[in-house]
Amino acid sequence: MISVAIEKKLKGYAGAGTLKVQHQFATGSVTAIHGPSGAGKTTFLKIVAGLTSPENGLITVNEQVWLDTARKVNLSPQQRRLGFVFQDYALFPNMSVTEHMQYATNDKDWIDYLLKAGKLETLTKHQPAYLSGGQQQRLAILRALAIKPQIILMDEPFSALDKLTKNELIIELSAVFKTLKSTVLVVTHNPDELSRIADEELYISAI
Repeated sequence: MISVAIEKKLKGYAGAGTLKVQHQFATGSVTAIHGPSGAGKTTFLKIVAGLTSPENGLITVNEQVWLDTARKVNLSPQQRRLGFVFQDYALFPNMSVTEHMQYATNDKDWIDYLLKAGKLETLTKHQPAYLSGGQQQRLAILRALAIKPQIILMDEPFSALDKLTKNELIIELSAVFKTLKSTVLVVTHNPDELSRIADEELYISAI
């Protein structure tokens, strides 16, 4: 169970605004997060990941306190050990597909399984510059899953994929999520694309 109650001032949202989220995410659930541009969806994921901090907030994960601004508790991203798929992929330009996966884990069987799920098993020696945008996006997703995280945060993870590839990948990822028993938060501009696997939707709008 992830319990979140945070407030964060935003810049650039109609001049100014405040992101407020109070929600509980059940263990093993998939949540589609959506809302207007500039409402703070990406900021929310970064707060959960420990990459940015709110002015006020409390985040607990399975009764462990990750963030408590009142008590000045704020675990580092490394301590939170979650998987994060960034909008810009955040790939290393000089690393091959295999090296990206090995950067996260030494489990060859798990790497092979993920690469097959993401249809990158024939591109293992390719660096990002030689991959399409959709292939880069899939690599970013697979790398995030390589550490077998209990919490997975995904920021517009399917935006570069065509409809067929997207649907096939979502089905494959659903199986991976269930295997890992991961709690998954997905920011998407189109929550309908996750209708087959999402347990709930969370609408975010700055006030």
